[in-house]
Amino acid sequence: MSSKLINRDRLLDRFLKYVRVGTTADPNTNDYPSSRGQWLLGQMLVDQLREMGIEDALQDDHGLVWGTIPATVPGPVPTILFNAHLDTSPEAPGDHCKPQVIECYEGGDIPLLSGDIIREQDTPELAKLLGHTLITTDGKTLLGGDDKAGVAAIMELAHHLMENPHLPHGPVRILFTCDEEIGRGTKFVDMQRADAIAGYTLDGGGSGIIDVETFSADMATVKFTGYNIHPSIGKGRMVNAIRAASKFVAMLPSESLSPETTDGRDGFMHPYVLHGSVAEAMVQLILRDFDTAKLTEYADRLRSIAAEVCKDEPRLSVHLEIVEQYRNMADRLKQFPVAADLAERAFHHIGITPTRASIRGGTDGALMTQKGLPTPNLSVGQYNIHSCKEFASLSEMEIAVKQAVVLVDLWQQFGRS
Repeated sequence: MSSKLINRDRLLDRFLKYVRVGTTADPNTNDYPSSRGQWLLGQMLVDQLREMGIEDALQDDHGLVWGTIPATVPGPVPTILFNAHLDTSPEAPGDHCKPQVIECYEGGDIPLLSGDIIREQDTPELAKLLGHTLITTDGKTLLGGDDKAGVAAIMELAHHLMENPHLPHGPVRILFTCDEEIGRGTKFVDMQRADAIAGYTLDGGGSGIIDVETFSADMATVKFTGYNIHPSIGKGRMVNAIRAASKFVAMLPSESLSPETTDGRDGFMHPYVLHGSVAEAMVQLILRDFDTAKLTEYADRLRSIAAEVCKDEPRLSVHLEIVEQYRNMADRLKQFPVAADLAERAFHHIGITPTRASIRGGTDGALMTQKGLPTPNLSVGQYNIHSCKEFASLSEMEIAVKQAVVLVDLWQQFGRS
């Protein structure tokens, strides 16, 4: 199957349109999706899919976008699924994105209109991107390449396959999820509607990378309840929950088990939200490790620290809640190795030497794998994600589309062998 002649200009145009739609996820609401922009981008995608001739394209009651590229070969061949998420991280501003295109990057620092700079010394990946077309923002917002690079690549894959019906492939399911960045991406995914043998999230950096392992993840919420009274009469009566929460955070490991001090396969306990009042204060932490059993150890350590905080003040109370977020997808992928094997073969076919990797994070694919759909994560050219210095490589988005075109052919060969 030919993977050449991807419409690069159309791919860029898609990406620039998508990043201009603000889709920041909002963790402070129970709505799904959590932001109006995700509805708007989803409807735009449905309209575009229908214009391509994908008749079953729809946005369901939860804002998820579905569609199916029909098979071009007869007989029973497996359906595979491609997934990306519509939302962007709430960790930096996402609205009013003003993308900047750098044709044929020549190396060196990249100045942004805000006055900030993407410095080469802080971004070693730039050394491998000479000659690439890069897209940044003006430095005031996220770009949203995480994961609109994946959205654009999947949409271009769909368009390429629909306008080239001579290319052999089985049914290709498309799924765009919402609120992945706040851990809710697959909350309303109907696995019967997915109805696929394997899936692929396009939600990674670089090119030629196949993520076959993720962290396991839990979220911990620690609430301290004190007693508030006017400070003029507070002696012996006031119990300050803010002080308790601050002491709790100060007692967490800082030389180890933190994102600032770990890499590779080391896990961490990361406090990322702290707010409250004298009467009640709350700390939220994310617990991460490749070894799922260690999450229980981390939770026990949090309980021990919280108990130590309360030891000297019996009127202070604490409540700790642990919520499971996702689990390492490695074990289940090992039970169905063909999903990653065919992704590797597709990269080799287009002249890319692939690398299997473990990511210090999670994807919708981790949750879908847990639900029974083996779903490795594929690279799509994202860099400096969750930062206003975020950028993306159009050249690597194009590689992602080429690899996906070959991949759908390999799956139909697999199904007919």
